[in-house]
Amino acid sequence: MTAARADRLARALRAGRAAGGFASAFVALAMLFAAAPAWCVTQPEDATGQPAWLADRGRGMATSQFGTYVRPGEWLVYAFYEYTKTTGFEYAPDELGFTGNNEFIGTLKEHEALVFVSHGINERLMFEFEGALHADATLNKSPDDLSNLPDPLEESGLGDVEGQLRWRWSEETEHRPEMFSFFEVALPLQKDKVLIGTQDWEYALGFAAIKGHRWGTLTGRVAMSYSEQQIELGEYAIEYLKRLSPRWRFLAAVEGEQTDEIAAIFEAQVRLGNHVLLKLNSGFGLTTKAPDVAPEVGLLFSF
Repeated sequence: MTAARADRLARALRAGRAAGGFASAFVALAMLFAAAPAWCVTQPEDATGQPAWLADRGRGMATSQFGTYVRPGEWLVYAFYEYTKTTGFEYAPDELGFTGNNEFIGTLKEHEALVFVSHGINERLMFEFEGALHADATLNKSPDDLSNLPDPLEESGLGDVEGQLRWRWSEETEHRPEMFSFFEVALPLQKDKVLIGTQDWEYALGFAAIKGHRWGTLTGRVAMSYSEQQIELGEYAIEYLKRLSPRWRFLAAVEGEQTDEIAAIFEAQVRLGNHVLLKLNSGFGLTTKAPDVAPEVGLLFSF
């Protein structure tokens, strides 16, 4: 995750809807699975001299970017492009500034050029920043929508801008998972836009667990979000990461928000040099309101 930016507007349009039992059960299962002990005996260290349970990810703290970790004193800069298409985008014209309160299903397409920056302050604390330096979105309204909403409705400019602090409560050991928390703030820099950016202050508080096994590393996370005076279930996910070779890593994840926006995500990471990593990523919607497809490509630099 990242996550697709269309879900921010979708979340605002659905503010106040409670999360269902399925989402809660999924999150509980994800956290339990990530925290489970290894199913087979591991060796204390791998060939590089670090603990075998860290073989897939190293000693860094997990960032919000899939399969990306920052070490104390290290800077990460990730420049990437993301395209998102959502054919099940739910909207009401009056929530977009036009006449009519009936809900319709349209098609939303987004293009974003983003930058992500992260820094490991010490062994327990890190911060990160992410911004869509340029975003453009096009909404093709439903054929049943006879309102004065333009077809298409288009917007462009600065997209979402957000930051996080992450705190590691405990380091991973051979039998115990790493536990950490994160606090996120999204800035309301696009109050005059309805398709791109964030219109109101948004906050999220989350918790996660990571456990490495001989067959791969699992991460489970869940967050609660607050916006427009509403507290609701935020993003939740379970991730699987595996280092295939010194150059290649593979990631698979299931990520959701509420009960009707769930996607499968796959990513390949290729190390191009000591300080450069190529990330190839795509999400695929598993439910009707999730983005149909959300490919991403970018270069990660470490300093």
